[in-house]
Amino acid sequence: MTNCIFCKIAAKEIPTKTVYEDDDLIAFHDINPAAPVHFLVVPKQHIPTVAECNESHAALLSKMLLLAPKLAEEQGCGYVVNSDGVGSGGFKLLFNTGPNGGQEVYHLHLHVIGGPRPWRRSA
Repeated sequence: MTNCIFCKIAAKEIPTKTVYEDDDLIAFHDINPAAPVHFLVVPKQHIPTVAECNESHAALLSKMLLLAPKLAEEQGCGYVVNSDGVGSGGFKLLFNTGPNGGQEVYHLHLHVIGGPRPWRRSA
């Protein structure tokens, strides 16, 4: 896509504060964070919405979901269970889909949102 901001970020045409990058994904801090930790996990392949994913995208979606907790931990909002079984920390994973779902950029992306509450809104 020639006019997609996330495609331009993946192509290094627009600078960003990158958290992670490999051949398939790029993760970077949200420019309008809703919480102390708020970054996006974005596939380099242009897919407009999660609703347009199919079985051919299963590995990519799995990679995104499995990467998110690792990056959340690195960014200081991981979920930890102590020896008594009590959890602390944590984060929210969010795919906005379509206009009624609050999607603003039509390139698949996963919000990872965490840190001490309260947050201003949920992305």
